Amino acid sequence: MHILVVEDEEGLAESLRRGLSANGHLVEVAHDGHRGLDLALAGGPYGVVLLDLMLPGLSGYEICARMRAHGDTTPVLMLTARDGEYDEAEGLDCGADDYLTKPFSFVVLAARLRALARRAGAGASDRGCLLQAGDLVLDPQGRRCRRGGRDIELTARELGVLACLMEQPGRAVAKQDILDEVWDTPHGIDPNIVEVYVSSLRKKIDAPFGRRSILTVHGTGYRMAPDGG
Repeated sequence: MHILVVEDEEGLAESLRRGLSANGHLVEVAHDGHRGLDLALAGGPYGVVLLDLMLPGLSGYEICARMRAHGDTTPVLMLTARDGEYDEAEGLDCGADDYLTKPFSFVVLAARLRALARRAGAGASDRGCLLQAGDLVLDPQGRRCRRGGRDIELTARELGVLACLMEQPGRAVAKQDILDEVWDTPHGIDPNIVEVYVSSLRKKIDAPFGRRSILTVHGTGYRMAPDGG
């Protein structure tokens, strides 16, 4: 896999380059935000972009948001020394697919990268067919979502959560079931992380259209309104 690492801590960047290269990946490194954005948009194509949050020039948030604004759907894994649900929510809002807090295990990082690559490629979904709830249409394999003919940009993780709900319209789906279905390494992850992704989905597929399609089932999880809200 061709991986772009944007990390201003040169020691960490070199460590990541060596480790990922040893695993058979082709790795490019940038140490500042502007160079990282240039490579992300003009280099590659990349299988995954590994993006530090705090960078000189442009932040990881800004790089990710500009990538998405240019229609670049390359999976993005955010790396940061900051922790907290608001930081993660902001990363998701700007289009990141996953979020890893420093310090982290290289084994966990490698697993996250493999998971993102599978979702972005043919393994993004075995479903292969269109899912529909009212005027909300999801093509899991093509990574496309539309409501009323208007395209909605989703990250790989958001797409997985939405597909999990749309496969069972009208039925309550437990947070743990969503975690097990969408996350490749769900053990040890708080099921409440699903709330962050559902909140992000609601902002994209419901709020702009005055809809309410993802309903909370208290004490269980969520269900998709069969008519799309």
